[in-house]
Amino acid sequence: MQNFFGLLLDVATPIAISLFVVLPVVGIGLGVLAAWLILKNVSKKKSEKKLDDTSKRVDEMLSAAKAECKQLRQEAILESKEQDIKRRNEFDQEMKEKRAEQQRMESRLSRQEDALEKKENELNKKSDMLDHQREELSRRTQELSKTQEQVSRQHELMVQELERIAQLTKDEAKKQLTEEILDETRRDCAVQVRTIEQQAKDDADINAKNIISLAIQRCASDHASESTVSVVPLPSDDMKARIIGREGRNIRAIENATGIELIIDDTPEVVILSGFDPVRREVARLTLERLIQDGRIHPARIEETVEKVRKELDQQIKAAGENAMFEVGIFGLHPEIIKLIGRLKFRTSYGQNVYRHSIEVAQLAGLMAQELGLDVNFAKRAGLLHDIGKAVDHEQEGTHIQLGADIAKKFKENAMIVNAIMAHHGDVEPKTIEAVLVQAADAISGARPGARRETGSNYVKRLEKLEEIASSFHGVDKSYAIQAGREVRVIVKPDQVDDAKALFLAKDIAKKIESELEYPGQIKVNVIREFRSVEYAK
Repeated sequence: MQNFFGLLLDVATPIAISLFVVLPVVGIGLGVLAAWLILKNVSKKKSEKKLDDTSKRVDEMLSAAKAECKQLRQEAILESKEQDIKRRNEFDQEMKEKRAEQQRMESRLSRQEDALEKKENELNKKSDMLDHQREELSRRTQELSKTQEQVSRQHELMVQELERIAQLTKDEAKKQLTEEILDETRRDCAVQVRTIEQQAKDDADINAKNIISLAIQRCASDHASESTVSVVPLPSDDMKARIIGREGRNIRAIENATGIELIIDDTPEVVILSGFDPVRREVARLTLERLIQDGRIHPARIEETVEKVRKELDQQIKAAGENAMFEVGIFGLHPEIIKLIGRLKFRTSYGQNVYRHSIEVAQLAGLMAQELGLDVNFAKRAGLLHDIGKAVDHEQEGTHIQLGADIAKKFKENAMIVNAIMAHHGDVEPKTIEAVLVQAADAISGARPGARRETGSNYVKRLEKLEEIASSFHGVDKSYAIQAGREVRVIVKPDQVDDAKALFLAKDIAKKIESELEYPGQIKVNVIREFRSVEYAK
């Protein structure tokens, strides 16, 4: 019995649990279903009510839209009618303007037709007049032709009569007349040229003398004598033997180390150093003076002294170049150019020290450029560098002008500086006024009294050549070179050279001197024509 009830309890328990779970779920579902049905009924009523309201609103909107459309259509009709009226008015106005323009054109054409008819009538009248004038011209032309034939015959008769009286043909008379006219014209031209030249010379001489005198007054330089030898004094003649050394080893060591030849002869207490390189000659001179002062003369000491003197001389050369640059007042030169300027201190030309000459030319060119209102720095720079080629002309082939131009190009100097260097002796045409001033300053520095010297034989040859050039021209009687060759006086034959030809003769002689003769400065050509009338009382 208990087992039955236990079994029954075991079966009923899950059922009861299931009922407790299922019954609430079923209840909830039934509640949801009932709520859904109620809400559906309520929403249906609301939807019907909303539908009615919407229908009313749609009807109202349709009525309003119909009314608005009707109003818009009426407005569009009115606007269309207004635009139509406006276009019609504009068209009418345009048509009126075109009609008025057409009327104006018609009136203008009418006036032009009247004017053309009037001009046509005038042209017809002028044509008739021209025909009449053409006939008159034809008649006069025939008359002129007959008259010209008569004049030609009369002219031929007159020419024949003149040829018979003058005993000259027409060509001969024309030639004679042409020569007379040319001579007279040449004389007139010579007089005018002489007047103009004299006036220009007077003005130019005054201005040039003022500028040059001012430049020379403000610039002064000392000059050394030119020589290819240097003389070293000795304390006694015994020193010659020590300089020569055993079997001549000392003198050979000096010559090998310096490249300068030592001349030891019978001249008392003197040793002569000979060489074309002035820097090497200076090294040899200083070396020999120090060796004599020290007393120790042997090959090792000679080499040591030469090397020491070279270093000191390089410093002196650099210092001399810098001093020249500061003295002239220019800056920015290349260091190698500064050294080359310093080397010019030991270079001479015609007895004139090139270092001092370059400084003098730079100062003269700068002063003249200042007086003329030109570039002073450019003139000074070109003047200082114009003879820079002489610092290396004993080492390299070529003229000092070409070498100087090459040096200036190598160290990036201005092209106008290069032109001034090449033009200072007239080898090329100067491109600037400053280059002309450098050329003039170079001539002034070299031509002033005492600046240069030349040998007696060269001096005599130059004077003889000068007189020979002057005497080579036709009509020259005598020629004399005076004032140390700075002037040549030419006396001409008065019956062969007149005043006009004397002027041209002076120019021709000057040109020939410039082309065939080398000379410092300038040479004045003075042509003298003197006519003397001599008669004797008996």
